[in-house]
Amino acid sequence: MKNVNHSLVKTAFVKSLPVMAGYIVLGIGFGILLNEAGFGPVWALLMSLLVFAGSMQFVGVSLISGGASVLVTAMTTLMVNARHIFYSVSMYDTYKNAGKRKPLLIFTLTDETYSLLCDGSAPEGSDPHTYRLLVSLFNYFYWVLGSFLGGLLGQIIPFDTTGIDFSMTALFVTVFVEQWTSTREHRPALLGVGATLICLVLFGQEIFLIPSMLLITLALAALRSRLEGGMAHE
Repeated sequence: MKNVNHSLVKTAFVKSLPVMAGYIVLGIGFGILLNEAGFGPVWALLMSLLVFAGSMQFVGVSLISGGASVLVTAMTTLMVNARHIFYSVSMYDTYKNAGKRKPLLIFTLTDETYSLLCDGSAPEGSDPHTYRLLVSLFNYFYWVLGSFLGGLLGQIIPFDTTGIDFSMTALFVTVFVEQWTSTREHRPALLGVGATLICLVLFGQEIFLIPSMLLITLALAALRSRLEGGMAHE
């Protein structure tokens, strides 16, 4: 990659630290679960390298072990990952001129990576697309490494996996807190929490995710000029 130097790599690494512990722990959990389903560390490594879908990989363990059809797998994947449609739209301008880096930026865009890059900022004097790609690749590496380690540990040490899926919730809380403390503009965060709670009450925990993402997207679009004005004055 062009315009890469030690300082930029270090800055991107520090930016990714809130995600590192979560992704490695989550990846280990995924690798252990996949191993319990009868698939070893190589399968965990390949699935994380090629699929890289976080929560969908946890769901995928059940689909694989349960013998789900291709149609059921495709529909479930669409439902679980539909949220990406809504928040990734806001990255259109950010990634528009990324050139050859764009496909990899798109592939490695996750909820947590989005939370780190959504403000569009980059170190002064650096190439912003290179910086964003470095942050994205660090997060990608953490997940892949954790998955492989989990597959190995699952073969060596017996684990009780009860409650291991809660680690995904813990990671979201960590990222939310990091974003809250890094800016004085808290209206988007409060809006997201409020919209999610409303949809949870109205639609129930099984199907609230997509309605809440729609509501958050519409609300942020309606308030975009006010929010950008507030951030500009920080």
